[in-house]
Amino acid sequence: MNAVDFVPTQRETLAGFIGDIERLEALFASWDETQRGAVEAYRLAIESLQAEAFRRLVRGLKADSAALEAMKQAASDEIVYAVLRRHNILKPSLSERVEAALDSVRPMLASHGGDVELVAVRPPVIEVRFTGACDGCPASALTFHGGVKKAVEEACPEITDILQLKGAGGGGNNDSVRFVSPFALGAVDGWHLVCRLDEIPQGDVVTRTVGGENVILSRQGAIVSCFQNACAHLGMEIDAGEVENGIITCPWHGFQYDLATGECLTAPEVQLQAHMVKVTGNRVEVRLAK
Repeated sequence: MNAVDFVPTQRETLAGFIGDIERLEALFASWDETQRGAVEAYRLAIESLQAEAFRRLVRGLKADSAALEAMKQAASDEIVYAVLRRHNILKPSLSERVEAALDSVRPMLASHGGDVELVAVRPPVIEVRFTGACDGCPASALTFHGGVKKAVEEACPEITDILQLKGAGGGGNNDSVRFVSPFALGAVDGWHLVCRLDEIPQGDVVTRTVGGENVILSRQGAIVSCFQNACAHLGMEIDAGEVENGIITCPWHGFQYDLATGECLTAPEVQLQAHMVKVTGNRVEVRLAK
């Protein structure tokens, strides 16, 4: 196809217009550098003219409250919204900024076979859910706090509460001992050798002191995890609590926690403080969360 042969599609939707643009971009990509440069200069000139026209139009409409309201209603149309966003006349919506923040961490999640889904936006609260290998992973708490939560807070300071919803819980691979959030992979310093793997009894917990901190280590099937030895309720030590089916019950006030993820089953809004765990052969190392 060449530019002369190009025939626009039936353009009644945003997808139709975008399809035409993508077809033209594919055509331009086959041109030589001089031709591509001319097309790019032409595009920038047209877009600059349009952007300035839109800015002047909006300034004029702002003087009339009724006209401004009409423009806001018109912007609910997907094509109008896309063009105004393209020229930065409208700022990105909160949902778009949250998605952009999640996009910034998705490559790291994908490297471990996982992803994160934006479930709901109800300012100042959003809800997210891990999928794939991140769903049910023992390091999901670290991934949530060190990756997802941090990215959203930096991009959207008006969001004050980020809730992690439970997924199907089937994403993890139990064929081998698993240990680490993808956001811990770059952490080369700060690891402490704490014990041998065979020193952690199946279905129970042991305590260790790591860097002056009292922690518990748990081994539930193929999952090895490490948490601060402190109930999220009042900070009392929980290592003496009963462990049954991967759940530890605080001996003081009965709060229950999932030893795979640290999630509090009694009060889902809190959880145990998780620490990074690395298992190499029979060596178990821990890196304290900051």
